[in-house]
Amino acid sequence: MSLRLVKITWIVARHRLDTLIPVERLPFWLRILMSISPLKLFPVGQRSRGERLRLALEALGPIFIKFGQMLSTRRDLLPEDIADELKRLQDQVPPFPGELAAARVEKELEMSLAEAFSAFDQVPLASASIAQVHAATLHSGEDVVVKIIRPGIDSIMRQDMALMYQIAKLLGKVPDAKRLRPVEVIRDYEATLFDELDLYKEAANTSQLKRNFKDSPLMFVPTVYWPYARRHVMVQERIRGVPVADLDTLIARGTNLKKLAERGVEIFFTQVFRDNFFHADMHPGNIFVNCDDPEDPQYIAIDCGIVGSLTREDQDYLARNLLAFFHQDYYEVAALHIASGWVGENTRANEFAAAIRTVCEPILEKPLKDISFGQVLLGLFQTARRFNMEVQPQLVLLQKTLLNIEGLGRQLYPDLDLWSTAKPYLEKWMKQRAGIGGLWESLKRQAPELSHQLPELPVLAHQALSRMEHEHRQRHQQAASISAVQQQLTRQNKRHYRLRIGLILIAIALAWQPLSSWASAQEWPVLAAAGVGLVLLLWQ
Repeated sequence: MSLRLVKITWIVARHRLDTLIPVERLPFWLRILMSISPLKLFPVGQRSRGERLRLALEALGPIFIKFGQMLSTRRDLLPEDIADELKRLQDQVPPFPGELAAARVEKELEMSLAEAFSAFDQVPLASASIAQVHAATLHSGEDVVVKIIRPGIDSIMRQDMALMYQIAKLLGKVPDAKRLRPVEVIRDYEATLFDELDLYKEAANTSQLKRNFKDSPLMFVPTVYWPYARRHVMVQERIRGVPVADLDTLIARGTNLKKLAERGVEIFFTQVFRDNFFHADMHPGNIFVNCDDPEDPQYIAIDCGIVGSLTREDQDYLARNLLAFFHQDYYEVAALHIASGWVGENTRANEFAAAIRTVCEPILEKPLKDISFGQVLLGLFQTARRFNMEVQPQLVLLQKTLLNIEGLGRQLYPDLDLWSTAKPYLEKWMKQRAGIGGLWESLKRQAPELSHQLPELPVLAHQALSRMEHEHRQRHQQAASISAVQQQLTRQNKRHYRLRIGLILIAIALAWQPLSSWASAQEWPVLAAAGVGLVLLLWQ
């Protein structure tokens, strides 16, 4: 761990990433430290800041490259020179040698390249942070691509994740950062990241996504060749399309970019709400476009290593939250956050609603085309800090994907109206979910279980009636027992009352004068009192 930390520090220093920090915005004491920093001993050189950042991320490894890929989709948040360089991280990461790739394929498939393929190109088509792909041809004639996991990447990623866990634990001790739940977020990120190392999972995800969009004009997913699927090697259909980031080619072919951008939004919401299974790594390196019909462009999705899904409850809360935002119903947003447990149950809905209104109203007053979901999220996170709202780890992947989709859509069509494009779809989905159609679909899903239980209904009904009758008898017996106990207590209370009265009368008689003189003095009232008291004592 210490060696890895030293390496990270060395890479940051060698590429002078400190020059990317706006020093004028730092506190005074940090500016003093920066001015005497030993980093200044390293020359900046002739490379631009964007190139230095890209090279540093490449040297740091897959986790940092993934971070750079995510940043590259948000050109609206980055200077143009940095965005251009980070874009190269999507599919232009330095490859590992083709001979090593060929050897790994033969080892995984347990056969020679000649046995598996009629042709195999050792020069990679593309190289990314975790794997690279090579063109090949099967003996049956199909053109395919072979995806191969980088050798030795597991240990590097584990070291980086251990470092991230240490940082997260330190953050977790800071009271203000505790609500961000950094350890849980890192744990979720680790699970999704290491899923990418298992190409069996990616092959299964790809097949599922292909079924979900079978014969769809929105998106095409290539076929997986399962006989050649292994943990570190996967073979799938080779696609022919234009990279979605290649705007010049898309424009030259007359592609309807507005329709393409809107279809990207529709695909996202279809995956999240209709299928509850969404491609969660939709950076431009994984998206291509079929331009055979420029007025009806179709997306082509590859690299399904990271996918996400939500619980039914999170689906409902998310849809209702988004619709409430669209309708500017901030009280509903606040109430939903409280009901879902995302903020404390003691939070006052009206105060939370007022805070959300303060964030959203200035944004929503702008023309819809100028609204950025990223800006809304940033403002809401700042509001959440005041109300101690905890980060929901299960939604982090979704938020990242939505930001990627918005960034991609704005590159294709800057006037993209994300919210108004999504609003009709969400309203339709909620209507279907809560209406008769949704009830009918729910009954159809449960039909096998209901049909299995139907023959047992008479027996179950008889058992239920017998149980009710038995419980009725038990309640009757319990009531009788309670009544007997109450009667016994009443009798005991009466005896105790008589005992107390008898004792009081005898005490009065004894206090009046000694018993031996009662008869001679003929104090009959006293004698009567003593007699009554004696009778009461004997009647116990």
